[in-house]
Amino acid sequence: MSDKQQVVAALAKALPEMAAKDIADKIERPKDGNNGDFAFPTFFLAKTFHKAPQLIASELVEQVDQTGFEKVVVAGPYINFFLDKAQVGANILKAILNDPEHYGELDMGHQANVTIDYSSPNIAKPMGMGHLRSTMIGEAVARILEKVNYNLIRIDYLGDWGTQFGKLMAAYKMWGSEEEVKKDPINTLLKYYVRINTEADEHPEYTEEGRAWFAKLEHGDKEAWRLWHWFRSVSLERFQRVYKMLDVNFDSFNGEAFSAQKMEEPIQLLRDKHLLKSSRGAQIVDLDAYQLTPPLIIKSNGTTTYITRDLATALYRKRMYGHAKSLYVVGAEQENYYKQLRAVLKEMGFNWWDQLEHISFGLMNLNGQKMSTRKGNVVSLEDVLNDSIKLARQQIAEKNPDLENADEVAKQVGVGAVIFHDLKNYRRNAVNFKLEDVVKFEGETGPYVQYARARAESILRKGGIRDFSDVDLSLVSGEAWELISFLGQYSEAIKRAALNYDPSVVAKYALELAKKFNQYYAHTRILEENEAQPARLALTQAVSDVLKSALALLDIKAPDEM
Repeated sequence: MSDKQQVVAALAKALPEMAAKDIADKIERPKDGNNGDFAFPTFFLAKTFHKAPQLIASELVEQVDQTGFEKVVVAGPYINFFLDKAQVGANILKAILNDPEHYGELDMGHQANVTIDYSSPNIAKPMGMGHLRSTMIGEAVARILEKVNYNLIRIDYLGDWGTQFGKLMAAYKMWGSEEEVKKDPINTLLKYYVRINTEADEHPEYTEEGRAWFAKLEHGDKEAWRLWHWFRSVSLERFQRVYKMLDVNFDSFNGEAFSAQKMEEPIQLLRDKHLLKSSRGAQIVDLDAYQLTPPLIIKSNGTTTYITRDLATALYRKRMYGHAKSLYVVGAEQENYYKQLRAVLKEMGFNWWDQLEHISFGLMNLNGQKMSTRKGNVVSLEDVLNDSIKLARQQIAEKNPDLENADEVAKQVGVGAVIFHDLKNYRRNAVNFKLEDVVKFEGETGPYVQYARARAESILRKGGIRDFSDVDLSLVSGEAWELISFLGQYSEAIKRAALNYDPSVVAKYALELAKKFNQYYAHTRILEENEAQPARLALTQAVSDVLKSALALLDIKAPDEM
């Protein structure tokens, strides 16, 4: 039974008519520890009991089961619960130390399948800083959902179809060189793409040439398919290099091209349901009932659109994976689009339309300006990661020149700094990218959390104790209650993060835990030899374990030394 469940059980005896879940929803955590560990407000009961909240609290406290609590007191309209610190503190530490890997886990998912579509870069272009958001929010959400017992299927839905690839083929045929592409594939292809877009205003025939090449691709032209396979292959090779640095792995790289071969089914279903309406020669679905603009399914020239491919994708994923949720980690500007996609699936009669969820996020701007590969205004994610690793290596050389595996630690710290800088922000907030901010190593940063954990490991090495099975863990509960109590809140943070698809909850928890441990370290002689020393080391081990676990949920490594 968790601490909160203990409070629920105690109140249930006094409120037999009230469901346990409703009691739990009302329970609060006081900001001031002097007001207890949990508080139960009675305002909402005034209408039911026709009494003042203060009187209700005074009467209820007499009926509350106070077993296992230090004390239960009334404070105005609140009933404040003070936990038995020695017993509860020992139980929290025991739970962590006995099974650190699984501490904080919940069974919200019951092993149900969840597909998660994230990262999804366009081929023939470098992965820019803009891709960091989808990639890392997606990976962190996947890890958090695994922690609450969902089975995740990670999908990188590559942007590998559309007229832009016709344009790229046209550009390559006009100005390209196989030798030049082989030397530096992605940057060279990007150069061709930027040039054809820049010059298309003066040469509209370039756009027509691009459309002609995409038409060739759609109709199976051998040369068009050769170029497409080549561009896709060199792109995926480059993407994998970045994913390896980030420790991100996918189960599927099926992109738009894969879905483009499966569009007949959704189009036929729309026809069978009489959902396609003619509009200026094109085919749309009327979504007035949902107060949404009608999505274009088939253009006036007979070609399909992005949503047609996404309908095919949705049908394929449901059939292939039997998912309980199908998540799309895509920018907030696509919010209306995903409402349309869900509404069309609902109109088609699929009762799982609401399993599709859009995990939106704010844009990442470059010094206040939106990044654009079309204009060549993009910062390479790989370059930023390498710059951050280099800076971490310099700092390690200055502060700990004798550190073993310094290059590996620099990679863990440098990459972790970039990831944490993104994930500590609520995902829907826009992020303005400045290299000097991303690679900062002080303040509320990933390296700060990593260093707190490395400090804990250093103390443990000096303490020389790693087996705490016979240690009286209650000896430390009084002096470190705030820290221990916060360790006990880890699963609550994970639950909030999972319900809201919000990794920043875990990032902020890790920051706060690091701060609380550093405060404890500053005021307590952990290694002083007395009867409490083994219990203090046990607490230090528990902090180290939970910090490592929280960082892992964010896809950040926790070096033992820094």
